[in-house]
Amino acid sequence: MKRLLLFILYILCSFNLLGAQPSPINIVWIVIEDASPHLGCYGESLIKTPNIDQMSREGIRFKNAFVTAPVCSPSRSAMISGMYQTTLGAHNHRSQNSSKKGGGNKSYYQSYRIPKSLKLIPELFRDAGYYVTNKTKTDYNFIPNGELYEGTEWKKAPNKQPIFAQFQLRGGKNRSAQSQVDPRKVILPPYYPDHPELKKDWAKYLDSWVETDKEVGKILNDLKIAGRLDSTAVFLWTDHGVSHLRGKQFLYEEGIRIPLIIKLPKSERAGTVRDDLIEHIDIAASSLKIAGIKIPKNVQGQDFLAADYKPRDFIFSGRDRCDETVDIQRCVRDSRFKYIRNFMSHMPHMQPNKYKDGKKIIQVIRGMHKEGKLNGIQARPFAVRRPPEELYDLKNDPFELVNLAENPINQNRLLLLRNALIKKMIETRDVGLIPEPILEDIGLDSGNKYKAFLDKDRSKQTRRLSDLIAAGEANNSSKILDYAKSSDPSTRYWAAVWLGVNNTTEGKSVLVEMVSDQVPAIRVAAAQALYRLGETSRLKLLVEHINDPNLIVGMFALRAIEELGDAGKVYMDTIAKAQKSNYEFSRRIAQRLIAKWQ
Repeated sequence: MKRLLLFILYILCSFNLLGAQPSPINIVWIVIEDASPHLGCYGESLIKTPNIDQMSREGIRFKNAFVTAPVCSPSRSAMISGMYQTTLGAHNHRSQNSSKKGGGNKSYYQSYRIPKSLKLIPELFRDAGYYVTNKTKTDYNFIPNGELYEGTEWKKAPNKQPIFAQFQLRGGKNRSAQSQVDPRKVILPPYYPDHPELKKDWAKYLDSWVETDKEVGKILNDLKIAGRLDSTAVFLWTDHGVSHLRGKQFLYEEGIRIPLIIKLPKSERAGTVRDDLIEHIDIAASSLKIAGIKIPKNVQGQDFLAADYKPRDFIFSGRDRCDETVDIQRCVRDSRFKYIRNFMSHMPHMQPNKYKDGKKIIQVIRGMHKEGKLNGIQARPFAVRRPPEELYDLKNDPFELVNLAENPINQNRLLLLRNALIKKMIETRDVGLIPEPILEDIGLDSGNKYKAFLDKDRSKQTRRLSDLIAAGEANNSSKILDYAKSSDPSTRYWAAVWLGVNNTTEGKSVLVEMVSDQVPAIRVAAAQALYRLGETSRLKLLVEHINDPNLIVGMFALRAIEELGDAGKVYMDTIAKAQKSNYEFSRRIAQRLIAKWQ
């Protein structure tokens, strides 16, 4: 009842004194990069963040807000569409660019364009008469239909025109911020070693929050000076968690839990603290509703400020390919437990990745691992294989150290969350289990990855691929061989992968047929599998696929070669040419191989 009364009061306050016309409400998004909730208002004691803390006191602070992807471009694609990145087909980091990182697959560019039937959030605001700006990062994992913004400066808007203004702040990327924190006072999470280099980096990360706080203060003050602050709803959050080994790119709390603070017009609902579960795509729906704009049916976020809002039972998040590192993870979390599904459990968490491996902190941790100086928990990301499922009791284990998935006591909880995840993947048409090279061609044939599955029931395929991967993990060779006969290319691909991972000798004849499959990605998977089964001549087929017209196939071929150790050295001259590939992420793998072999 109290929430309903507050909402009615808020609506009344948005009308002028005559009650004839609603006053225009400005919407401001402050999106901060690479940072977790290490703020004064969230309990951080080593730094002071007075501006954000004041914003929290004058607004609503959310204790349990999460991103649907723990890396920039999928997270920002979800943010700006109000949709899951896995529904859009924008889940593989920087996979749908026409320039810079991820660009190069030119014949596929048109399929990277967002369907015209989907209006992005800036377009909806512009159509409603808002002056729409962004300062300045986009990093969307698709190509928009035309210019989304009227520039970077909201101050150029006419005085009576409402604004929808975004501010993109460097946040945790700004490790050069003025020093504030003594590294000796830093207490690292227990899953990191207590090393001076890591403590120094964490101190610099906290310093970046101090600098960010000043930037937020200036934004709010500029709105106040312009006379807009009292008629503005300001949303502040981060695009994902801190950039660290278990943070950015991964589904642990450090990667997906974010700060979220909202300051409503005239500080409505000041001092409210909410502990319900929020996904960052909900911000889009809530912003539209505040502005009086109808929420389109394709928007999957919920208006969490509505009087009839029903809190979520779960939040969902996913991690897919990050740059040249292929991975598929999904998680579901309720108010206490988190379930993580590692669909590529045959690979370690810490696969090679130029971005992460270029960081001093990762180099230190890798070095300590090689020297045997990490304890069991700290060394876990370097294990050759991962558990297929992870289950954590966040109330008793906030650092996610004890995996309860194999504990018989927790099987009912495990089953509940496992089923909730698969149900959500089906409901949202999650395309993540479709191997990327195959999905790339599906998108090209259909005009767009989203459109390809818009009117198709994918429930059988999703369940089949999930069941196949589980059969692979259980080394159920008979089931895998049955799936290898499927007419579905994605099913044949995963069958080939697991026949190789499990060294299934009875699968050789099937794999020999697969190396002639009409689908290039299946030929790559089968060739790698046969090499593992002793047919070393199949390495040549992997090398031949490096220059496939679908550049994602070439990247997969190079990664398959890298996974085979030094086997590819005999083709070093050919692989060296891939250092000049049109595809950034193929170049990275080739450069890593050549650097190792020279």
